[in-house]
Amino acid sequence: MPVRAHSIWVIFLSFFIAYLLAIVPFPEWAMNYRPEWVPMVLIYWVMALPYRVGIGSAWAAGLLLDILEGSILGLNATALVIVAYVTLSLHLRLRMFSTLQQSGLVLALIGLNLILCNWLQIVTGQSVASNLMFLMAALTSAIIWPSLFQLLRQIRRGFDVH
Repeated sequence: MPVRAHSIWVIFLSFFIAYLLAIVPFPEWAMNYRPEWVPMVLIYWVMALPYRVGIGSAWAAGLLLDILEGSILGLNATALVIVAYVTLSLHLRLRMFSTLQQSGLVLALIGLNLILCNWLQIVTGQSVASNLMFLMAALTSAIIWPSLFQLLRQIRRGFDVH
C-alpha cells in the first residue's frame, strides 16, 4: 500500500504548530501553567502511528526543542525519548482507554517529562532547585488533552494519514 505524500507533512505541520505554541511568550506568572505542546503531540503520534513516529522521532523532536529553548543539547531529547518509549510500550492499551483515562496517563507522562527536564537542568547547573510549581504544566496539559486528541484525530482521518 503506497504511503500518501501529504501524510508526513501533516505530522511535520502538527509538530511545527506545537513548537510555535511552545515558544509563544507568556507572562512570568503563567509560565508554570504553559501546556507542554511538543510532548503531547509526540504522545498522540506515537500512540496513533507507532510504526512511523517512535523513539528516533522523539530524539529529533527533543533536539529541535532544545535548540528553540536554548537549553543544553539532549536535555529535552532524553526526556522525550523516555516519554516515547513508555507511550510505545502502552500504545495498544492507550487506544482502548477513554479520553479521561488517557488524560490521566498524559498527566503522568508529562509530569515525568517535566521532572526529568528539571532534574537534568539542576544536575547540569542550568538552574537551581525550586518549588514543584513547574508540575502545574502537566495538569494543564492533561486538561487540554481531550481537545487536542480529538483535533489531531480529525486531522489524521481527514488527511488519511496512516
